[in-house]
Amino acid sequence: MTTHIQLTDTQQDVLSHAADQPDGRITWFPEAVKGGARQKVITGLFNKALITKSGGEDWFIAAAGYDALGRARPTPAALDASADVEAAVSPAGANEAQEKEDAARRLLKVGVEGKPRTRENSKQATVLEMLHRPAGATIPQIMEATGWQAHTVRGTFAGAFKKRLGLTIISEKGEGGARTYRIA
Repeated sequence: MTTHIQLTDTQQDVLSHAADQPDGRITWFPEAVKGGARQKVITGLFNKALITKSGGEDWFIAAAGYDALGRARPTPAALDASADVEAAVSPAGANEAQEKEDAARRLLKVGVEGKPRTRENSKQATVLEMLHRPAGATIPQIMEATGWQAHTVRGTFAGAFKKRLGLTIISEKGEGGARTYRIA
């Protein structure tokens, strides 16, 4: 029994173009697909196990990608003699599921400045640390520390801190007229 994998038009085009390449490398995207949209296409194809990363930064069509297109997989003789390319188009190995899970986890956890996002170095943790200070923090101070806009800071107070974490945030207007927030 075969299962049909749903692909967007862009995913279909990118995979087809890669399948036309002798080494199966993804080198082309439609003109309108740039930046973050390209990353979404790559992530979508990777999550469906249709592409794989080999060696450095290059993505290659996987065996399942050829199957999804209904194309025959290239034989090793038709490929470049590179072991990395052969591994990229070979049938799924025992480690492929673990590699996919690890790569997806890395994609989701990379935060500011390329450091892995953990509770200790997240923007939310930074804001919580600022609010726990005896003097508290102003919205402009939090904006500078996180790169957020004022409405995002206020939304975080109401949503993440008050509703989800159940924290009580005290707002006080100081002598200079600046409103200071801190956790009670």
